[in-house]
Amino acid sequence: MNRLAHSLQRLAALDESWCLRFNGASRSVTLCHILRWSSRLGDGVFWYALMLGLLIVDGESAVLPVLKMVLAGGTGTLVYKMLKHRTARPRPYQVIRAISLGIAPLDRFSFPSGHTLHAVAFTLVALTYYPMLAWVLVPFTIVVGAARPVLGVHYPSDVLAGAAIGALIALLVLRFVP
Repeated sequence: MNRLAHSLQRLAALDESWCLRFNGASRSVTLCHILRWSSRLGDGVFWYALMLGLLIVDGESAVLPVLKMVLAGGTGTLVYKMLKHRTARPRPYQVIRAISLGIAPLDRFSFPSGHTLHAVAFTLVALTYYPMLAWVLVPFTIVVGAARPVLGVHYPSDVLAGAAIGALIALLVLRFVP
């Protein structure tokens, strides 16, 4: 086996090991309940409410930040759907018998985490214009990302990739959209 294949195999084993560790936290009924709710809010409800709230509170000056959030969200959806179908990575609960599924997945494949991608993209765009919201947005984004492996629907690498892609999309939208 060459070095690259060996390294990839070791990374996959590490990813699986961490996935099992995160998923072990799902034994806590209270934690599982909180993470399910944060995931459901992260499906879009929280972000749509945030955008609507910004428009209500800040009026016309919120239009540009909200449009950038919408653009980042749409781009994120296109990118993650394309990646999911190209990589076709099964979800952890489908591969690892010891993984306990804590929530029904929204789609078939695991890589990358769309919830994390969108949470990071929306948070970075929103914080560029409204840094005072960091106390709400940063913890919510962290909880959404952590929920995915705990609930058994993503590997930690799916979450890290989703965060990186979401950050890249946000930076591109912020840099190139006037």
